[in-house]
Amino acid sequence: MDNLTHSLVGAVLGQAGLKRTTGLAMPALIIGANLPDVDAACFFWLEGTEHLAFRRGITHGPLALVLLPLILAGMLWAFDRWQTKRGTRPEARLPVRFGWLYAMAFVGCLSHPFFDWLNVYGIRLLEPFSSQWFYGDTLFIIDVWLWAVLIASIWWSRRREKEGAEWMRPARVGIAVGLAYIGVNAGISAFLARLVAADAVFADSVIISPVPLAFWDRDIIVGLNGAYKFENSPSIQVSPSQCDLSAARTTNTQLDAFLFWSRAPFLTRAEDGAVVLRDARFTDPRIEDRFSLALPDVKCEELTPP
Repeated sequence: MDNLTHSLVGAVLGQAGLKRTTGLAMPALIIGANLPDVDAACFFWLEGTEHLAFRRGITHGPLALVLLPLILAGMLWAFDRWQTKRGTRPEARLPVRFGWLYAMAFVGCLSHPFFDWLNVYGIRLLEPFSSQWFYGDTLFIIDVWLWAVLIASIWWSRRREKEGAEWMRPARVGIAVGLAYIGVNAGISAFLARLVAADAVFADSVIISPVPLAFWDRDIIVGLNGAYKFENSPSIQVSPSQCDLSAARTTNTQLDAFLFWSRAPFLTRAEDGAVVLRDARFTDPRIEDRFSLALPDVKCEELTPP
C-alpha cells in the first residue's frame, strides 16, 4: 500500500491505546509501519526494471521484521537519552522503556507486510528463505475509503483526547471498521475468483484486480498459454508470444528482473517493431511505461492474436 496508509495504520494503533505503553511509542508505531520500505533506496544503485525484483522482498521478510524494529527502537532510545542530556526532553513524555519501545516498533513493522499483501503487486513474505510471491487481490494500492476510515477515527480520537474524554474507543472503532472493510473486499475477490475459475476451467491463472474508487468492482484477468483476456472488456485481449526468452534472460539482467517480478507477462510490438515485455496487471497507459521493458535485440515469431 501507499505510505500514507501505512502511516495512518501506525497512528490509529497508537490512538487505540498502544501509545500509552512507553514514551515515543507513537513515533515507533508510525515509523515502524513504514520502515520495510527502506528498500526504496535501491533506486540509487539499481537501473531500469531491476528495482521490481528487489523491492517488497528482503526488507519485508521475517529476518527484517525482527532486526528493523530493533534498530528503530535503539535509535529512538538514543534520541531520548540525547534530549535528556541536553535538557530538552519534553516533561510530558512518558518514561522510555526499551522493551516496550521495541514491541511497538515491531507491531508497526508487522502491519506493513500485511497491508502490502492485500494488493495485486505482490510481496515475498518469506524472503530470504523463499522468493515466492504472495498476492492478496483485495485492495487497490491506494484506497481512499480506507484513508477516510482511518483519518476520521484518528481525528475523532485526538479531539476527544484534547477534551479530556475517553479517546481510545474511536480509534478502536476505526480499526474494527477498517478490518470489516478489508474483509468485505476479500470476500468480493474470493467470490469472483471462484466464479471465474468455475467458468474458465482450463485457465492457467485468474487475477482479481481491485480498481481505484469503486471498491466493489474488479478487473478480471484470465490467462491461458501466455494469453490474457480481460473479462470486463471482452474486446481487449493480450497476444501470446511464440518467443523463447530463456537464452536472453541469462545475459539480460533487466529481463531476468522483470520476469522474476511479473505475475502475468506478455509481449507486444512497439511502433518501431521492437518487442516489448509488459505485465497484464498494469496496462493503464498512464503507468504502463513504469512496468514495461523494450527488447530490441530479441527476435520472435509473429505475435498472433489468441
